[in-house]
This record gives sequence, C-alpha cells and structure tokens, in this order.
Amino acid sequence: MTTESAAEKSAVNGIRTALGVGGVLAVIVGILVLVWPGKTAMVVTAIIAIYAIAAGLVYAGLGIFSKSKGGWARVGHIVLGVLFVIAGIIAFLNLGAATAWLALFLGILVGIMWIIEGIVSLSTLGDASSKGWTIFFAIVSIIAGVVLLFSPLWGAVVLWWLIGIALIVLGIINIVRAFTFGKGA
Repeated sequence: MTTESAAEKSAVNGIRTALGVGGVLAVIVGILVLVWPGKTAMVVTAIIAIYAIAAGLVYAGLGIFSKSKGGWARVGHIVLGVLFVIAGIIAFLNLGAATAWLALFLGILVGIMWIIEGIVSLSTLGDASSKGWTIFFAIVSIIAGVVLLFSPLWGAVVLWWLIGIALIVLGIINIVRAFTFGKGA
C-alpha cells in the first residue's frame, strides 16, 4: 500500500467516524427532545446560561486587563460582562422560567422572521421565475408567522418537536452515510 493510498484511507475512515459519531449524537439528542422535551429545553437553557456567564467573564476581563482600549471601551466591556454574568445567574436561579421565556422569545422571533420572509418574497415577485410558487410561499410564510405570533409558546413547542424529529432523521441518514462513505473509492 502506498503512502498516498494509506493517507486517503485514513481520511475516509476519519470522515466515516465523524459522520457516525455525529449521527449517533443527533439521534440521541433527537430522542431526548421528543421523550423529555421540557428537561431537554432546560438543558439547552442551562448551556446558554453557562455561555452567558463565560462570555461575561471574558468581556469583563477584556475591560479590566486591556491596555490598548480607551476608557469608554473598557467600561463598556466591563458593563457588558457584568450584564452577561447577571443574566446567566438569573437564568440558573429559575431555570424553568428562563426556559419558558426563551421559548416564548424564540416563538415570537421566528413568527416575525416568517412574516418578514413572506413580505420579502412578495417584494421580489418581479424577479421570480415561478410567480405562483413565490406567491404561495409568501402567503404561507405570512400566515404561519401571524399564527406563531398569536401563540408563540405553542409554536415553540411544535418547532421543538420538529427539531427532535429532524435530528433523528438526519442522524440516521448520517449513520447510513458513515457505513457507505468511500465504498466506491
């Protein structure tokens, strides 16, 4: 076996391993989302809270220890860092409420984005190759956005379920890809 073919085989095995591990993790997380949606959402919220605290400490450290930044930039970094740390701590103090608030926020945000996406689609109607599909997409997007705005928490739950289902399906596809990747090479 030549060095080139050994390197190629090693690369293929690395890709196969990454696809397999990623697929298995996606399936596990997808199942967790569907079986324990509330607990899994709380874990996601906790991870975001940990990120907020870590980012806050980094921002505060930049403000305190930076020699190249001016006075207002240093104060701004410190204030931003303190706000991030406080937000993370508050989220941890009542993880259930923070999870519900995050779901509500994301439901509203997605609803607004869908409405804007529908409006943007209508504004590009003159350039569309398929005007009928563009109008259909715009109407569905706007209606879905309005519905989500009227029930953002329920919409967030449905989106969470869809994420769980998508993770399982895509995870299974990646596991299959891990077994089949590089077979023809």
